[in-house]
Amino acid sequence: MARRHPAGQLTPAGQRLLDTASALFYRHGIRAVGVDAIAEAAGTTKKTLYDRFGSKDALVALYLSRRFERWREFVATHLDEHAPEPGPERVLAVYDALAEWQRDAERGCAFVNAFAEIGGTDHPGVAVIRAEKETVRELYVRLVTEAGVQAAEATELGLRLALLHEGALVTMTAGGRPDALTHARAAAADLLAAALPGVRVRV
Repeated sequence: MARRHPAGQLTPAGQRLLDTASALFYRHGIRAVGVDAIAEAAGTTKKTLYDRFGSKDALVALYLSRRFERWREFVATHLDEHAPEPGPERVLAVYDALAEWQRDAERGCAFVNAFAEIGGTDHPGVAVIRAEKETVRELYVRLVTEAGVQAAEATELGLRLALLHEGALVTMTAGGRPDALTHARAAAADLLAAALPGVRVRV
């Protein structure tokens, strides 16, 4: 069975391999990048890669897991700094966090890109991708509930907000519309205003 090492427990060589692989996977795609190229770029050997991670699939899953954790931490920090109080502004701040995150992500969503390559298989990275997408939906459900939306409506509203979030990501890159997130945020504000009558929603 392929081994999977938490990033925090890696040796310096293992960390270098993970950092190098992460950059290459995101820039060029998972299938296009082989273990020889990763080892060479990291200044190690293929044997070291297999010793540390067990397989390329495990390395891919760890790349996705680490990106997932960094994204969650990024959003949490952004919300605490820019919209610490419950309300519609805190919900909309997720779109602002996404816009900031995407400034350094020229190829769009790493999880969507990875799923295009490994979806429909038993690759361990698929579970990470599913978890990331579910976490985004759960975040919106939680935030709209905290903003005052009734529980019966919060689940559906959270899903709609997540769909705007995910759709904007694809439209920005594949659709060639850099303003997609601006439109998604405005549509989200309209949904929040309808769900919270009497509450001012600042766009």
